[in-house]
Amino acid sequence: MEVKGIDLFSPLVVVVIILFYLFFGFICLQLHMKGLPSVSNITYIYVLFGILTFLGGYLFAKIIERNVFSDKSLGINTFLDYIEKHPNYTKNGVLFWVIFSIALQIVNLVLMGGIPIFSGYLKASAYNMVTILAYLLFILSINVLLVKWNRNKYFLLVALGVLVFALTGYRALIVGIILTILITVYYTQSKKREYFLILVPAIIFIGLIMGYVAAISIEWQHWQENALSLIFIRAGYTLHILDLIVNLPHHTSGLISYTVLTGFLSSMDPRLVLGQQVLHTNSSITATLFGPAILEFGYVGLGIQMLFFGIILELIHYLQKIKKGLYTVLYGLGLSYIIIWVETSPLDLMVWIYFLAAVVVVISAILSSILYNRSK
Repeated sequence: MEVKGIDLFSPLVVVVIILFYLFFGFICLQLHMKGLPSVSNITYIYVLFGILTFLGGYLFAKIIERNVFSDKSLGINTFLDYIEKHPNYTKNGVLFWVIFSIALQIVNLVLMGGIPIFSGYLKASAYNMVTILAYLLFILSINVLLVKWNRNKYFLLVALGVLVFALTGYRALIVGIILTILITVYYTQSKKREYFLILVPAIIFIGLIMGYVAAISIEWQHWQENALSLIFIRAGYTLHILDLIVNLPHHTSGLISYTVLTGFLSSMDPRLVLGQQVLHTNSSITATLFGPAILEFGYVGLGIQMLFFGIILELIHYLQKIKKGLYTVLYGLGLSYIIIWVETSPLDLMVWIYFLAAVVVVISAILSSILYNRSK
């Protein structure tokens, strides 16, 4: 489904989201909301550099598509194709994992002894290994279900999953679910445009309500702003953090990356380490899509990261357009989390594991296509 030939969820939407977020942050800082100061021009130069390298990766991927995938889907085979052909890849099997993941998170919430969205102390422990496992199982299985066996009744499971994970108080979890579902419906159910009238306002409404409720429920914070003001303040504060980081290039030299890779086992939050390095306090912070790479390796790190995102997103986008199925799920997950990372920063190991899988898919697709072309 395209609007006047425009693909609404092409990788270029990332640039649009960055510019919108930058605009919200700029308004906040210009008005000095919560006393936040304006940022330096070098910060905007870093952002521009990040956008340009992302576009460079996107254009490079276009060159690969024209020269490697000349026969469209012919000859392209990856492990996703083998999964779709496997006899155990059934509707009942996928439904089991959807229901199991929801039930697992409900049990997790019960064992917490309360509802995290209403308590800052409970929220601090809500993003545990059980939540991560339940969320990964749910977001994968529900999207597979809608791609392969789409039925209107399955949207009740979507709503139930959104409700259960919303109770953790983490907006990124809910936005991730809704965005991936939105992308799945967009590319696979062109006749169901009415869902866009539901899902798009739902993203905005749920994000506003969850952000507001979670903020006012944190016992050690005292917010008096309304939900709309919090959007501008959040964007402005995150942009302020980025401004602090651009004055500290190469400051951590791999520490953040190490924490991302090992923090899952040690329960160390990379965003907490980010707060310790930038603010010298034990506070978990976000630093936009660009911050961690700059803090780790300066311009070079940022350039490599954004070039990688541009290449991998466009190649998976191309593959999902011609292959559909699990390729659409893969693309939806990747695009959704890069959009989320525009604010929260690319510091989630589970998403980087996804990108590793995406790299394997892309390399397999390129190699199989080359071999097919040579055999003709």
